[in-house]
Amino acid sequence: DKDLAPQVLLVGHGSNSCNNPHAAGLDCGACGGQTGEVNVRVLAYLLNQTEVRKGLAEQGITIPDNTKFIAAMHNTTTDDVQLYGGNVDAQLSSWFEQASSLARQERATRLGLTHLNGQALHTAIRNRSKDWSQVRPEWSLANNAAFIVAPRWRTRGVDFDGRAFLHDYDHFEDGDRSLLTLIMTAPMVVANWINLQYYASACDNHVYGSGNKVLHNVVEGAVGVFEGNGGDLRIGLPMQSLHNGEKWMHEPLRLSVYIDAPREAIEGIIDEHQVVADLINNDWLFLYRWGRKGTIERYYQGNWRSAYSSMKDKA
Repeated sequence: DKDLAPQVLLVGHGSNSCNNPHAAGLDCGACGGQTGEVNVRVLAYLLNQTEVRKGLAEQGITIPDNTKFIAAMHNTTTDDVQLYGGNVDAQLSSWFEQASSLARQERATRLGLTHLNGQALHTAIRNRSKDWSQVRPEWSLANNAAFIVAPRWRTRGVDFDGRAFLHDYDHFEDGDRSLLTLIMTAPMVVANWINLQYYASACDNHVYGSGNKVLHNVVEGAVGVFEGNGGDLRIGLPMQSLHNGEKWMHEPLRLSVYIDAPREAIEGIIDEHQVVADLINNDWLFLYRWGRKGTIERYYQGNWRSAYSSMKDKA
């Protein structure tokens, strides 16, 4: 068992844009197209309550008296992070300011703002989020390609260029595979939803996407959008979420899932959960096992096949 840190951050995410009928597509997929603000604020409040902690202790979950849960929101459009609650540690705020600045600088290339940095870049990105004529306030999850479930040390220092969902997971601390079950039945499934939305919208935008965002007319009651004077509701992502006007910003690939866990644990979860089995057995995603010796095996039609074995490993 490991004690919790004195400060535990619960960070949700959401976006900020104006005149954007597709704003929900920039928010949290796991939250049903909403931001995660309510979730993190309510959870932090509950976990800071003495009575709640007493109840958790009765179930074998001990929260140290000096541990404080702090709710925060990451604005993925501007990379600002808002910390909720009073008496926020100054060092914590400073760390987030530094992280936000680095994240904005990294995003600048895709936004065409490489000539700016520091406060000038921050101001330009904030202005984009408030510009009613801006059809590309952020690139959200365009170009997503992989979902990695492994200890953080295995991916630390690797530049995935924003294309991978990362889960810090150590199977040696998950003897009953309950954590892996949760990951494979919840966030992995949501990541697949997101991936397929981008995949379909990029492969055939006329059928599975919503066409030109500039021509969209919102149907009364926010039911959906028409494109121009067309009479059919449009679904999926608009071209402006996939293409920058000169080139595609999303490469349509089915999600590749890499898991550092024993074969038996992964197979057991597939056998026990039909929704997971359907995604894998019907090739809606590709499942790989990332071994501690550097081997990579693909799970295909109920069997493991070597995919790559020359990767160097630390262990």
